[in-house]
Amino acid sequence: MACMQHTSKSVAVRAEQQLAPAVAAQPRVVVKPFLAGRPAVANVSSQLFVGRAVRQQLKAAAAPPSPSSSAMPNNAGTGKPRALISLSDKSDLDMLVKGLAELGIEIVSTGGTATAIQNAGVPCLKVEDITGFPEMLDGRVKTLHPAVHGGILAIRDKADHMAAIAQHNIGTIDLVVVNLYPFRKTVTASPPPAFEVGVENIDIGGPAMIRAAAKNMAHVAVVTDPRDYPALLEALRQGGPALAELRKRLAWKAFQHCSSYDAQVSEWLWGQVGSGPAPEMTVPLQLAHTLRYGENPHQSAAFYTDASLREFQAGGVATSVVHWGKEMSYNNYLDADAAYQCCCDYPAPSCVIVKHTNPCGIASRGDLREAYRLAVRADPISAFGGIVAFNRPVDAELAREIREFRSPQDNETKMFYEIVIAPGYTPEGLEILKGKSKNLRILEAAPRPPSGTSLRQVAGGWLVQGADALGPEGIAFKCVSEAQPTEQQLEDLKFAWRAVKHVKSNAITIAKEGRLLGMGSGQPNRVNSVRIAIEKAAAEVQGSVLASDAFFPFSWGDSVEIACKAGVSAIVHPGGSLRDQDAIDCCNKYGVVLLTTGVRHFRH
Repeated sequence: MACMQHTSKSVAVRAEQQLAPAVAAQPRVVVKPFLAGRPAVANVSSQLFVGRAVRQQLKAAAAPPSPSSSAMPNNAGTGKPRALISLSDKSDLDMLVKGLAELGIEIVSTGGTATAIQNAGVPCLKVEDITGFPEMLDGRVKTLHPAVHGGILAIRDKADHMAAIAQHNIGTIDLVVVNLYPFRKTVTASPPPAFEVGVENIDIGGPAMIRAAAKNMAHVAVVTDPRDYPALLEALRQGGPALAELRKRLAWKAFQHCSSYDAQVSEWLWGQVGSGPAPEMTVPLQLAHTLRYGENPHQSAAFYTDASLREFQAGGVATSVVHWGKEMSYNNYLDADAAYQCCCDYPAPSCVIVKHTNPCGIASRGDLREAYRLAVRADPISAFGGIVAFNRPVDAELAREIREFRSPQDNETKMFYEIVIAPGYTPEGLEILKGKSKNLRILEAAPRPPSGTSLRQVAGGWLVQGADALGPEGIAFKCVSEAQPTEQQLEDLKFAWRAVKHVKSNAITIAKEGRLLGMGSGQPNRVNSVRIAIEKAAAEVQGSVLASDAFFPFSWGDSVEIACKAGVSAIVHPGGSLRDQDAIDCCNKYGVVLLTTGVRHFRH
């Protein structure tokens, strides 16, 4: 789990010091502090309150037990181990309780869980049978009672603990099986619930029992995941070291479960009452796969999915289905994400090919087969071994084109790819694509254009920013040259501008008629990126358009003039340089259109 937090401290004055004189008068009576954890208030009224409270406790301690408390069932006499079960997710409950019954374990339960257990033909006590107290406050108070938490938290090999619970007729609880109110499901519903509904779905008693049982892992097992039921039952049958070790692992899982749950509650509540960056932030992550290695074979790696509320049904590679091929690698995830986000950023039917997270081919066409061919031809050398993404479903004809297409380099070699990713496949299309290679990874993912929150780690911290979701439709393109853009040039400039934000800075893209012709990426200086993009575009640079992710610091004999001399007909950049006028003058000299956007698209 990734976590960013500030630390705060609070000081509490224990009340035992205030109560000591009163307790001294009755040495055989143990008085529980009323004000433990609360700051002391030094005034006459508070002293009177404490005095009355002590007298009431002393009187109660001297009185005989009430009939209701003496009649409360407890497992001390039977010697049977006891399990407390309270579930929202009742998956495999029948299997669990029947297994526990076979092992002679007494079951205590709450509300609907108790009914489900009884319907399964397994006897159980209701929690009010052991607390002697009814459920109250619309279900807010069920298990918050010493008869429950005393039974869970008592250390079995401490004589004073066992004497204390025996004095109050509390039986031990040896197994706690609890999962929590479906908070995430509730607050992500459509339409969103009222604030009060969200609050009522914050579980209190459940986490309290889970944490209590996990803390007392030396003596109590806690289960929060139905997938752990078989391992639990087997360990209970074996006993000994196997059960002790399982209790520790389940305790870790329980604390992590509560932590993730609290992270979602905190995220939701900040969204209701806060603004701007939250002062503290916890990101709940769930292990999806342990990977063979990281970027290189000597680096260990794993892939986690983000269980934050903001990622609910957001789509993208993390929740994709792998229909075919080898297991995904660390680099596969990075490249597939870059390709799919770029492709989904285009509203028209499009194909994007990525190598090392940079798009080397992009094309938009009504016919996806033609878009695919044009994307490959942009840079067939880089496309070989790359990732192919589509923003429309793959049918049989397109799948056949992918399977049989030959490299434009020699018109013989079949193109090889690591991954094909799309929002869907027809049954026939999927089967045809499987025939290309047993190793080709075929992914299906819900569309995910750039959106949401981006987190990036630096040594000792995290950077958080909103995704670069700004597209050409949200930008005002301003012509600053004497030459004015044609309608086709303007469309090509928008296409190139959408592409450039997906290329690593310094980024240059050259495009024409809805397809990428060449790109320059990741160069420490902009002029080299311009030269690389022109080289890749080759003869097709004539009449093309060029986009730059940031302004041109120099123009004469540099990026702008080099592009003009190469045959580029229109250029778009953010503007904002002290030498912007040089760029304007240079374009005017060569009759080239120059547009500014006022928006930068750095990508590091």
